This record gives sequence, C-alpha cells and structure tokens, in this order.
Amino acid sequence: MARYPDGWDGEWFYEKQAPGHQPDWMPLQPIHSDHRGEPIEFVTAGDRESLLWLANMGCIEIHPWLSRRDTIDAPDFAIFDLDPADGATGRQVRDVATILRQALQALGLVGYPKVSGATGLHIYVPLDPVHSYRRVRRFVESVGRLALAADPDDVTMEWDIPAREGKVFIDHNQNVGGKTIASVYSVRPLPGAPVSTPLLWEELEDLPGPGAFTISTIWERLRTHGDLFAPVLRGGQRLDAAEDALGLEPIP
Repeated sequence: MARYPDGWDGEWFYEKQAPGHQPDWMPLQPIHSDHRGEPIEFVTAGDRESLLWLANMGCIEIHPWLSRRDTIDAPDFAIFDLDPADGATGRQVRDVATILRQALQALGLVGYPKVSGATGLHIYVPLDPVHSYRRVRRFVESVGRLALAADPDDVTMEWDIPAREGKVFIDHNQNVGGKTIASVYSVRPLPGAPVSTPLLWEELEDLPGPGAFTISTIWERLRTHGDLFAPVLRGGQRLDAAEDALGLEPIP
C-alpha cells in the first residue's frame, strides 16, 4: 500500500504488512520475505468494499503484483516499462513502442499498451501463469535489446541514470517477483488526478499526454471503448515459441 494520509502532495509511505486494524472480512495473503525471514501478510482487494477501504486508508494509487495468489511465482503477463528519461519526447516513446509491437508480432505475440498516468508507457503481454519470473524477465530483456539494436538513438537499457538522457529506458527489471507497477485504471498522486489508462495501438500516433485521462474523464472513455484491458487478464499466450525464435535456452 502506498499511503498518502495528507493528500497527494503530502508526506507518504509504503506499507506492505497489513496494519492489523483491517476488517475481519478482508482476505490477507502471506508471502515469504527473504529479507525479513518470515511471511508478510499482504492486503488483497478483490472487490469494491476492499478498494473502498484502501481509499479510506489514503491509498491513492494501487500497485499490484504481476501474479495472482494461487500462482504467486508465475506472472500473468510480461511488462515492457517504457520510461522517458530527461529530454526524451513523446515521439520517441511512440517510436519505441511501435518497434516493440513489431517485434512481438514477429514472435507471434500480442501486446497491449497503456499510459502510466505519469510520463511513461506500459506494454502488457498477457501470459498463461506457467513461466517463472526469471524466465519472463529474460524474455523482456531479450526483446528490449532487439529494440535497442534497431533504434539506439531512442532506446536505452543503461542502469546509470545520467546515461539515459534524451532516450526511452526499457526497464525489464519490473518483471521480478515482489515488484509492482501502477495498476490499470489506478489514479496517480499528481495534479488533476490522472489515471493509468489502456490505449488502442492506433492512439499512439498522437500519444496522449500524462493528463489526457483523469478521474473525471475516464468514465466517458469507458463508455466509448469498454474495458480495453480485459484481454490482458484472459492470458492465453506462452513464451516457448518466442524463446526458440530468440535462441534462448530453456530455464526454469
């Protein structure tokens, strides 16, 4: 939970362990922490009442895991997190996303874009929950390096932040157990209350800015387009053939 008790522009903090005063009806999910040497009891939010409780706790944005409680070690999707560094433009983000889409299509896979609600773009590749995080992370890194080779002027995978200037950083390390990313339809703690919103690929031609979709405007978009994220939650893809095409050796 990312809690903002004094509002979006006040002091905030992360809280992983359920605080103890959560409702009795709220399911918790214990997940072992190597750092602590014991399980952390995470709050789950599978219904409207749970989300309302999180809102009352000052949780403006929702950051879920990439896997579900019954398949905790196998993510439901691979994520390409496109983070424009200082000096990068929306045109560059669009071009990098297009390259990744073309690479995924060549590998027989479908991806779905969404604006982060801040400055970045996320591309989700829905998966059946059968691959380890290690395997998914390696796949995203491999495709990211193909994009880097195709467009070194716009793409970076440098860990040194100053070295990313003017480029779009593809962060494959988001595909790690325990890491989280801003959920689809999550409000972000920024002026205007922007919302992380799924896009149609053709909308990248004129990439919407961070404030294009807000807590006030998202409803009309949903009425117009429905839930563009629904296919991501259905899974239905595996990495085996793509890994073969990339020359990746089998790993657990």
